[in-house]
Amino acid sequence: MKINLPQNRTINLSPPSIIALGFLGLILIGSLLLMLPIAHHQEVHWLEAVFTATSAVTITGLSVVNVGESYTVFGKIVIMLLLQCGGLGFMTFAILAAMSLAPKMGLKQQVMAQETIGQTSLKKISFTIKGVFLYSLFFEAIGTVILTIAWLQDYNFSQAFFYAAFYSVSAFNNGGFSLFPNSLMSFSGQYFVTFTISMLYILGGIGFLVLMDVRKHMRWKKLSTNSKLILSTIAGLNLSAFIIIWILEASNPQTLGLMSLGDQAVNAWFQATVPRSSGFHSLPLDQMTNASTLVTMFLMFIGGGSLSTAGGIKVGTFIIVVISVISFLRREDEIRLFRHSIPEKTTFKALAVVCITALLIMGGFMSLLILEPEQDFLDLLFETVSAACTVGLSRGVTPELQPASLLILMLLMFAGRLGPLTLAYFIATPKKSRLKHPPAEIQVG
Repeated sequence: MKINLPQNRTINLSPPSIIALGFLGLILIGSLLLMLPIAHHQEVHWLEAVFTATSAVTITGLSVVNVGESYTVFGKIVIMLLLQCGGLGFMTFAILAAMSLAPKMGLKQQVMAQETIGQTSLKKISFTIKGVFLYSLFFEAIGTVILTIAWLQDYNFSQAFFYAAFYSVSAFNNGGFSLFPNSLMSFSGQYFVTFTISMLYILGGIGFLVLMDVRKHMRWKKLSTNSKLILSTIAGLNLSAFIIIWILEASNPQTLGLMSLGDQAVNAWFQATVPRSSGFHSLPLDQMTNASTLVTMFLMFIGGGSLSTAGGIKVGTFIIVVISVISFLRREDEIRLFRHSIPEKTTFKALAVVCITALLIMGGFMSLLILEPEQDFLDLLFETVSAACTVGLSRGVTPELQPASLLILMLLMFAGRLGPLTLAYFIATPKKSRLKHPPAEIQVG
């Protein structure tokens, strides 16, 4: 894309730059709207508005204020729209708008769309983006109806409907924003509510390509290798985390210890699945055992599926790295998955994503340790992982951080949201050299 400047000067912007500017534009607009007097009940500092807008656009969910009490209905609608735009992605909306104005996109726009949605065929871009938009509206509408019915016993229709719409958008987009000060802890015993919200963020975190593949084929044997990998890995991670969290917290009186067996099962399931990027919680995170906290951070690091509303390194990345290690230990000459071989460049891409995300977390964590020497080590690490992986779970220290630390968290959220897109761009445009160098023997391990 070229931007015309005076004296016939132009600036060439790469697709990641355009996407980054798009997200920055959304954050700026959202911040200005949240600063309006009509958007808040009490005085809101500009840093609080920018932090809230950044968290919403990057679908993270971290907040320095009580969203339900600080913002008016107008402000909450602004946050909900920012969550929707951030979840579906700025480029998805931009390309949909371009498609409505012109049936054919230029080559530059097609390449940009291909890199944004991760499609390998330019012919499938239009179909995929329309599917993303329609699937989001479909699941959010169903969630709104179900939650409205569930909350009619506690609120009048208008309140129940608004809460249902907000939580459906927040859950499906894995935003994690809550209108209640204790997230969903007040509804820990309402199975209908917790199950509906958990299904929304799980579906949103699976990935749109997988959902479209399931709808098209409806049989396990006919699904693509990617869909089989994502579905089986997510099911395995959720089940394993559910059992581990239940065992670790069953004797903890601050979390599951005093609950009935049914409530323990429901809340263990909810708490085991939310770290994948949703940001909600039905148990006090700062009262969980250190072992459960470590498991939660590991799940936050993994995240959800590619081309989904979830964050993290993504499930596909995680399983490719694991399978690569297993194949190396078995001395196999190729990496195989569901009777298919995995290309070497895919393994390199997975390793790059893991390393970049880990370095991002370490850099942010080190900065917070320097800026916040009085804060707990584990609390700062938890907030850092949550921000970099755009999850939104918090142990309650975010509102206590100084402005410089909040800026660090905003940078982590922004980088965590744009990181995979930027990496995909560099991988999609490899630089080949005709010059070959002699191999070197490097000691590893």
